[in-house]
Amino acid sequence: MTEHVLKSNDNKKHRNNHTVLPIPLIENGARMEMEIYTRFMRHLRMVPNSRTEIKVLSAIQFTADMMDLTDALVAKTLVDMGLYAPRRAFPASYLEHVDRSLMRSGWEVGGPSASTLALKKHWDKIGEDRFAAFRREYPKVEEPATV
Repeated sequence: MTEHVLKSNDNKKHRNNHTVLPIPLIENGARMEMEIYTRFMRHLRMVPNSRTEIKVLSAIQFTADMMDLTDALVAKTLVDMGLYAPRRAFPASYLEHVDRSLMRSGWEVGGPSASTLALKKHWDKIGEDRFAAFRREYPKVEEPATV
């Protein structure tokens, strides 16, 4: 049995793969973005798992830990570069940001960016739950009952 190794040009080869890997920005001032991309792609190939969603999530978290950044910032930077993946491939903090921004119009403060709208379009295309933002569980404060 051969294990499939993800490469940056594997975006459209496999039908069941709903992940599109990012392409780095070529700008003079994009040093941090290039470092995020490099560490992400390097670790993506090293994750010992066959599920692409787990590989992407693990690589995002590893990159954030190595660069001392938040998971949400690393995920947002990669989505801005063109990373499209199912919802379960992203950290909860980034999903919370996306869900909150999608509840606003594009003209409001905190509204969705172009990359967020493109990611939402990808999620709709692959059949993700359209109402996932409303199905989020929020912790409830419960006081112990005494008798």
